[in-house]
Amino acid sequence: MMKDKIHTTNYTDTLIEVAEDYGATFAKMPMPRGSKKTIAEQQFELLINHPYEFTSDDVLFWVFAERNELEKTAYHEAREEFFSKGQPCFRASPLTKSHGFGVHANHEGKIAIYPLESEEYRALANDPAVQKVKAMRTSKK
Repeated sequence: MMKDKIHTTNYTDTLIEVAEDYGATFAKMPMPRGSKKTIAEQQFELLINHPYEFTSDDVLFWVFAERNELEKTAYHEAREEFFSKGQPCFRASPLTKSHGFGVHANHEGKIAIYPLESEEYRALANDPAVQKVKAMRTSKK
């Protein structure tokens, strides 16, 4: 039996830069809206507390699983199903589009976030060994 193709959102040695149309010069923390945490809040909390511990795929699936209240015993099968279709990567994340955080993937594909105004962000943005891709724009051009 042929296995379905598994898609990935992972990058290596890459900085996903803040979207071109992000209007501020500094990052802003995701704020609560209602009783349920936003996707931005969930991604932020995981990445700020665990830099370079998870891949993009890990974070995106974890947020999906939490939002859908999946049982941990269902994770393996649900993850295969989740990545059997293409998923938006961190270029489409609210962190990179509307909160001013860059996402850096190291040589292992593990990610961390850096505020636009930070020395770390500037160093990564100026490092020729690090590939750069822009986050998707919030508005159409």
